[in-house]
Amino acid sequence: MNLNPAERRLLDAAARRDAAGVRDAIDEGARVESRDEELRTPLLLASLGSHVEAATLLVAAGANPDAQDRREDSAWLVTGVSGSVPMMRALLPAGPDLKLRNRFGGISLIPACERGHVDYVRAVLRETAMVADVDHVNRLGWTALLEAVILGDGGRTHQEIVELLLTAGATADLPDADGVTPLAHAERRGFDAMAALLRAATGPGRDRVGRHISRIGSSVWINGLAYAEQLPPSPELSPSPLPPCLRRSRPA
Repeated sequence: MNLNPAERRLLDAAARRDAAGVRDAIDEGARVESRDEELRTPLLLASLGSHVEAATLLVAAGANPDAQDRREDSAWLVTGVSGSVPMMRALLPAGPDLKLRNRFGGISLIPACERGHVDYVRAVLRETAMVADVDHVNRLGWTALLEAVILGDGGRTHQEIVELLLTAGATADLPDADGVTPLAHAERRGFDAMAALLRAATGPGRDRVGRHISRIGSSVWINGLAYAEQLPPSPELSPSPLPPCLRRSRPA
């Protein structure tokens, strides 16, 4: 790559978690979109190392969170793999493309669900517009919900991820490319608790996105919690009140 000394120092500092070195290189005029032999930018290197301070400096200098390397990774996509909520939040001011796809055709939500990153899944659904793409299908024919079932271990972590996805509007019975639903996969793998969640999400009294809805007086009850405001006529047209599992307090 055709890099000047300051740009080489910037890439090296980003990879070494050296925030002072990143700042110095930027002050010397290094291009924040410099790339190494694998086409990785300083911001991608910082994201790979979960180096939030360096990433914050680079974002402030105008670094692109969507720049992809030879593997089609980007600083934003890496957050779904690492599950780093602080890095996710550090990149949000840069306006990442939430629809950007990795080499498997997936958005950042999908690997996070596969790997059991509960805090990340909750945060990205709560703090971004990712909820609109909760049913995104990758090149394998799998959604985030399918990956949580197929590649998860069926334990409490992946059960909670399934709950988060269903509450955010994931289609509980959307099948894979072979026509097998998440429930069928859970039953085949002996994931009884997960299967119960999926079964309940498609049972009587649920709307199309799996919420248990009833009306008592002027209040609307969703999954056992009352809301004074009325639900929209269609979940596809306007957002419903934020469900309880998505509105835990944000860490300081």
